[in-house]
Formats: sequence, structure tokens, C-alpha cells
Amino acid sequence: MTSFVTKKRQGGVALLEALIAVVLLALGLLGTIGLQARAYSALSDSGMRAEATIAADKLVGIMSNDEARLADYEVALDGEPPDLLEPWATETAASIPGARFAVTVTPQSLRSRVDITIVWRRKANEPESTHTITSYVTTPKP
Repeated sequence: MTSFVTKKRQGGVALLEALIAVVLLALGLLGTIGLQARAYSALSDSGMRAEATIAADKLVGIMSNDEARLADYEVALDGEPPDLLEPWATETAASIPGARFAVTVTPQSLRSRVDITIVWRRKANEPESTHTITSYVTTPKP
């Protein structure tokens, strides 16, 4: 009779263990889903940074082939881009939605320092991301 009483007291323990296992599994899955969402966000941000780097590299290439008019490429952030920058600005806006940019040219003795800053916002409620590239372009000899 003792064994009968022991079985009665332990009834439902397996069900309780199964419920605890389900709860732990659910918590683990929720954590994994949250981690995946963060990974997707980081991947999207790195993709935009790569696009900004490619766009800046293209502009440095364009400017390197037009050394005599380097100062004509300057534009302030949110300023109206000069005609020389219009094709590049259109292409950049297509690859980085909502992109704003600034180009600064600082003449030095044998070269010019070119700073290209591209600013964008991935989502409306997030802070802006900024990517700045600094390059040096050889100044033509007089």
C-alpha cells in the first residue's frame, strides 16, 4: 500500500517538467528571434556604409580626373550640389535613400585634401549615420 500512496503523490510531476521545458524553450526561441533582428539591423547598416564608401570612392575618382577644377566640387551639407556633382548626387541618392552629403577641398602644397561626408537615416526613429572619407588628390603643377 505504501507504493500506491507514493505514486499518487508524484502524479503530474512529468506534466510539470514538460511545462517548464516548454517555457524554457520558448524563452530561448524569443532570444534567438531578438538576436536575428539585431543581426539584420547590423547587416543593413553595414550595407549602407559599404554603399557610402563606394559612392565616395567614385567621387574621388571623378575628382582625380578633373584636378584643375577641384574647388568646383565643394558643397556644404544640405547645400545645392554644383552641376559637376549632379550625376554623382543622383546616383548616390538612388543607392542610399535620403542621403545628404558634403564635399570639402583643402588645398595643400603639392596635393589637395578632399573630405567627403555622407549622412543618411536608415529608419525614421533612428539617429543619423555619418560616413566620412578623406583622400588626397595631386594638385596640377602650374
